[in-house]
Amino acid sequence: MKALLLAGGSGTRLRPITHTSAKQLVPVANKPVLFYGLEAIGAAGIREVGIVVGDTQAEIEAAVGDGSAFGLQVTYLRQEAPLGLAHAVLIARDYLGDDDFVMYLGDNFIVGGIDDIVARFARERPDAQIMLTRVGDPRQFGVAELDADGRVVGLEEKPDAPKSDLALVGVYLFTPAIHEAVTGLKPSWRGELEITDAIQWLIEEGRRVSSTVITGYWKDTGNVTDMLEVNRLVLESLEPRVNGRADATSELIGRVAVEEGAVVERSRIVGPAVIGAGTRVVDSYVGPFTSIAAGCLISGSEIEYSIVLPRSSIRGVSRIEASLIGHDVEVTPAPAIPRAHRLVLGDHSKVQIIS
Repeated sequence: MKALLLAGGSGTRLRPITHTSAKQLVPVANKPVLFYGLEAIGAAGIREVGIVVGDTQAEIEAAVGDGSAFGLQVTYLRQEAPLGLAHAVLIARDYLGDDDFVMYLGDNFIVGGIDDIVARFARERPDAQIMLTRVGDPRQFGVAELDADGRVVGLEEKPDAPKSDLALVGVYLFTPAIHEAVTGLKPSWRGELEITDAIQWLIEEGRRVSSTVITGYWKDTGNVTDMLEVNRLVLESLEPRVNGRADATSELIGRVAVEEGAVVERSRIVGPAVIGAGTRVVDSYVGPFTSIAAGCLISGSEIEYSIVLPRSSIRGVSRIEASLIGHDVEVTPAPAIPRAHRLVLGDHSKVQIIS
């Protein structure tokens, strides 16, 4: 079995971060989301992985390399535009050959991995195996309809009137039958070749489509709220360690990881929290569920429930929470007089200000 890992999306819901960075490389607990997917694929016993890439190909390749760091053999497959999940299967046809494969969306996060679902697929070998989970607003997802016996009888992408609350999780398993299904697809109203339409074709052709309803944790990390929530979840299992240095006047409370070369001085850190390599935290408070990446400076400030990307600095800011701060950002107080806000904001930014 091979894997097809999709990492070509533009990440519009994470702008402005994704104007300059691939959404699959935004870190959760200081590790790119994409790496969790690669690790899950490797843990399931799969070794050959095709990564579908787009405009951020160079960045993805620089981070993943040939896959050997994950025990994988990686091949990069260029998709000229994000034309849908089924289009990704089309362009990967030669790579996949006649092998079964798992298709894994690179910005998805699944607690517990995919070992069980891969083993079940190999044992039962339906033409397609999908994973479902119950969601509050299924209009944002591909939605499955099951009959009284739990068989999949219909799929629809982002319907206005969903027939169930069962959303498709971003992991699919296929036999080569899927190649016949995607060949004749027409673009949907979104202008994309939908994998839900391909699976629907299999159903209508009498092919066997199995489903598993998962009750564990799954998130599509495509927006800031979900990214922070996944960061919180991963940090819950953090192993405390101090590979850097914390001075005698600092407090490290709970599950706190201070990476190599990091320095904590006259500060209080309440875990779970991770302080990246080479970062300095001085005269500050870092609260729970915060990931601060490598090479940052937190000075005279307070921050919690946030993600800070590499080489950013926060100085003299009384309180930051529920925030995603990008690479090489500087956050400082505005001058006290005259009272004013000075902002340099990228496209699609969101700002909340207390006047």
